Amino acid sequence: MLVLNRAETESLIDLDGLRVVLASAMRDVSTRRASMPARIAAQVPDRGLLLAMPGFLPGEGALAAKLVTLFPDNAGTALATHQAVVFVFDPDTGQPVALLDGTSITTARTAAGSALSADLLARQDSETLAILGTGVQARAHARSMVRVRAIQRIRLAGRNRDRTAKLASELRTDLQLDVEPTDSYSAACADADIVSAVTHSPTPVVHREFLGRGVHVTSVGYNTAGRELDSATVAGALVVVESREALLAPPPAGCNDLRVPIEEGLIGPEHVHAEIGELLTGDRPGRTSPDQITLYKSVGIAAQDVAAANLVLAGARAAGIGLEVAL
Repeated sequence: MLVLNRAETESLIDLDGLRVVLASAMRDVSTRRASMPARIAAQVPDRGLLLAMPGFLPGEGALAAKLVTLFPDNAGTALATHQAVVFVFDPDTGQPVALLDGTSITTARTAAGSALSADLLARQDSETLAILGTGVQARAHARSMVRVRAIQRIRLAGRNRDRTAKLASELRTDLQLDVEPTDSYSAACADADIVSAVTHSPTPVVHREFLGRGVHVTSVGYNTAGRELDSATVAGALVVVESREALLAPPPAGCNDLRVPIEEGLIGPEHVHAEIGELLTGDRPGRTSPDQITLYKSVGIAAQDVAAANLVLAGARAAGIGLEVAL
């Protein structure tokens, strides 16, 4: 079995290549070729979750399973809120072949999924990106979004002013862009062409009145007790997801962002316009107007982790990176 630590795993993640394999995975999901059971979780009361996410992708010839913990109180500490490992298996024999750091894979594939959605749905002239949140996903989204649109400026907002300013300084140096910390989520969203919500907030951080015409919204935040998006945002947007089945399921497989407006009677399940894979196959159209608000709501699915892990493993084998161990 090949073992890759976090630094090795991170070094092998090619953001552009990652979008390519995620697109293949999303096609497998939407054509029902992927085998991907619903996510399950063991709960540690008042602390967090341990989630299990197995999947098989025939398009990539990849079989893997991720184990990931979600402990929101780790925010602001030395530990990440999401910590994970990915086990990769030989799809012909079932033999375990690799153990990879899953924390870096989760970070990268989540942001790459949002960037893929922006590539498909954001206006071509999008220049201003708003990022709501200041954790690892904020950094990852900034670095991924600039690869699919000619972003000229980034507006940041978070709960902690000092942390927001620090991240703005880091990204300004890293990306050589105008990166401005703002005092509120509404101020960050005010002139944005793309809004990326990346929080663990139990209450909405994206409200319909914050959004201008033609904006593309991505939301990856996951909170079993709350939601990132208010109901008016969801009801007024063209909604695209990774998997209808996953999104509309109750937590821990799904989330509350669409379930709440459905329960309120504002929308029905049919309000989900398309899966990402359906846009890629051409079975469903994407944006039809420059004024249209589009929304990608992500819950994170195993197919993305499997595709990302397979990409990393191929790179490790080609470069001779990692430690071979006998179980």
